[in-house]
Amino acid sequence: MTERAQAGPGRRTMLGAGAAVLGTAALGLAGGPADAAGNTAGKVSERHGGHGFRLDLPVPTVIGHRGSSGYRPEHTIGSYQLALDMGAHIIEQDLVPTRDGHLVCRHENDITATTDVSAHPEFASRRTTKKVDGVSLTGWFTEDFTLAELKTLRAKERIPGTRQKNTLYDGRWEIPTFEEVLRWADREGRRRGKPVWLYVETKHPTYFRGLGLGLEEPLAKLLRRYGRHREQSPLILQSFEPGSIQRLARLVATPRVVLLSGAGSRPWDFVTSGDPRTVADLVKPEGLKWMASFAQGIGPTLDLIIPKDASGRLTAPTTLVDDAHAQDLVLHPYTMRNENNFLPADFRRGTDPTAYGDAFGAFQAYFATGIDGIFSDHPDTALLAAADFAAK
Repeated sequence: MTERAQAGPGRRTMLGAGAAVLGTAALGLAGGPADAAGNTAGKVSERHGGHGFRLDLPVPTVIGHRGSSGYRPEHTIGSYQLALDMGAHIIEQDLVPTRDGHLVCRHENDITATTDVSAHPEFASRRTTKKVDGVSLTGWFTEDFTLAELKTLRAKERIPGTRQKNTLYDGRWEIPTFEEVLRWADREGRRRGKPVWLYVETKHPTYFRGLGLGLEEPLAKLLRRYGRHREQSPLILQSFEPGSIQRLARLVATPRVVLLSGAGSRPWDFVTSGDPRTVADLVKPEGLKWMASFAQGIGPTLDLIIPKDASGRLTAPTTLVDDAHAQDLVLHPYTMRNENNFLPADFRRGTDPTAYGDAFGAFQAYFATGIDGIFSDHPDTALLAAADFAAK
């Protein structure tokens, strides 16, 4: 799907007139046969074929992970705005529901670490223990609050021990609804004269469907309301559950990406349905071909691109990039961060785990594999690294 220059992975050429960002290529996500609902559920087999469609995104694409969460509390309008101002090509949102069915932007439904809910005595009795996707968690959960109640809370930094400077902004922003983000994106798009791209994840969709709070239908309704339900819409959908992506494919034509965790893990909808396949199965050619029947890309953990050894150092890349590209799937792996404790051991500098390491070196190692983009908590660093890579 992605046009690549014949000279090698470090040199990219542009597709289409007027697209010139970092001197890199436009990202092509191909369309395909329409399903019963009239939406594209697959794509053409020809990487340069005339039946697909193209999304004008630079390669490598820089995705603002939860906004600019290296600098602002994640999933706040402040985090999204800074990522956009830095130049991130796409801004990510994770969606969970409220008790009254509104979609809000939180990385998890457990809001204990990302809001000031524990400081609200009126909600003390809401603290509870739940099992989410097989994991026992104790705290406060969005599905136990109405939207009006959540709006009384304020966001805070999730990992203050690592990102102490971000705590300066604790309490500054509320939890945004996805509809508020859509309105923000439309306003910013009009002001800037070009669309603001969003990268939207359904979180724990099987769990929430079991509570009667299915995510896909209200999400599709909002996408249609704001005109982001088409093949060429400036939005990409993502989920760790392939079934959620298949469900979305029946509702909207918006491009879709299957997220992939560790090789030995199983998507939760596979666990509940008895599907024995693991992520290791899905990244084989047969699994990639299956995902390509309803998705346009994959979002693997970086370890599936370049594994680490026992000391945390990078080893040889796998064949995943080539195998996925052979199925016309784009690859947007996650997540690059600047701090030592998140970097491969090869690129850590000094002994302070919270200090910045050689993030630029790590970016170059990952970009050299031919990935189409990357999620980053630090969009400005990722953009500079992408520019360095394009100039090679």
